[in-house]
Amino acid sequence: MTLKPIPLLLFSAALASAESFPVTITVDVARPGEELKPIWRFFGADEPNYAYMKNGDELLGHLGSMKPKEVFFRAHSLLVTGDGTPALKWGSTNAYTEDAQGNPVYDWTIVDRIFDTYLKNGVKPYVQIGFMPEAMSVKPEPYRHHWTPAAKYDDIYTGWAHPPKDWAKWEELVYQWAKHSLEKYGKDEVLKWYWQTWNEPNIGYWRGSRDEFFKLHDHAIRGVRRAIPEAKVGGPDLAGGAGGDFLKSFIEHCIKGKNTATGETGTPTDFLSFHAKGQPRNINGRVQMGISNQLRDIDGAFAVIARYPEMKDTPIVIGESDPEGCAACQGPQLAYRNGTMYSSYTAASFPRKLDLAEKHGVNLE
Repeated sequence: MTLKPIPLLLFSAALASAESFPVTITVDVARPGEELKPIWRFFGADEPNYAYMKNGDELLGHLGSMKPKEVFFRAHSLLVTGDGTPALKWGSTNAYTEDAQGNPVYDWTIVDRIFDTYLKNGVKPYVQIGFMPEAMSVKPEPYRHHWTPAAKYDDIYTGWAHPPKDWAKWEELVYQWAKHSLEKYGKDEVLKWYWQTWNEPNIGYWRGSRDEFFKLHDHAIRGVRRAIPEAKVGGPDLAGGAGGDFLKSFIEHCIKGKNTATGETGTPTDFLSFHAKGQPRNINGRVQMGISNQLRDIDGAFAVIARYPEMKDTPIVIGESDPEGCAACQGPQLAYRNGTMYSSYTAASFPRKLDLAEKHGVNLE
C-alpha cells in the first residue's frame, strides 16, 4: 500500500473575509479504482433546428470530440409541424402533413439535416419520437406558440402535446421514419441509436391520459421494431425521477400489461430513462445549488427499478440531468451559469449518481 498525502490550500472567493485553511487528502495510489462509466455522454436541447446552425454545429463538434461516436444527443419536436425556423422552446421539421384527401405526406428533409449534423460531428441520435404533427392532433389549435421567458411556462403546451386522431397513422409515421433511417444510414448505424417515445409524459408535455401514453408508446415502439427489429427501444423519460407512481406503472405495463398495438403481453424495453434536476435558489443575493433535489429523484427512481427483477439489469439513462429544470428561464438563482458553479455542480453530482446506482444494484448507463 502506498499512501501519499497531498497538501492543499483551499480558498473561496465567495468567502473572502474568511481565512484560508490547510487540508490534507490521502490517496492510495497502489489501489486501482473501478472503471468510470461514461454516464455523462447524453446531451440534448429543446430546439432541434439549432443543431445545423453555426453555433449548434460548433457545439456538437465539441461534444463529439470528447468521445467520438459514443456521445448521444436528444432533441424535442422532431415530428412537429412547421418550416424549421427555431425559437425558444420551439422547433419543427414538417415531417408529416396530409393532402386534401387526408393521405399522409412524409418529408424527412429537415430531420435528415439534423441527424446528418449530429453524425458528421461524431454524435449519435437519441431519437425522441414526438411531438404530434398538426394534421394528426386531436386538438391542433392553437399549435405554434411564441413563448418568451416572461410568459407562463405552460404556454408552450399547444396542439403538439395531444394524442393522435388515428393511432394507425401514428404508428405508420414512426414506421416510415425508422424505415427511412435504416435505408439512409444503414443497419450498423441505426442499431446504435436509442429510440424512445415523447418527453416527460407525466407533466404538461402530454395532454392525454396515462393509458393513452402507454398506447402512444406501444404503437411507436411497434413502428420502430417493424422497420428495425433489433432497434434499441425504451423510455419513458419522465420528469422528476420516478414521477410519482408513473415509472412503476410504466414498468408494469411493459412487463405484464396488454400491448395495445400487438394485443400481446408486454412491450419491448431495452433501456429505462428518466430525468432529474437540481433546484437552485437565490438566498440573500447568493445562489444555493439544490443538488439534494436531483439526487433524491435519482435515488427514488433507482429504488423503483430495483424492485423488478425483470428490469434490474436493464440499462438506465438519465436523459436530462441538470442543475435546474428550465434552460430558457431567467432569474437571479440562475447566475450559477455564468461561472464555475455549473462545472463544480456537475463534478459533484456525477460520482454520486454512480454511488446511488451501486447502492440499488442497478445498471446506470
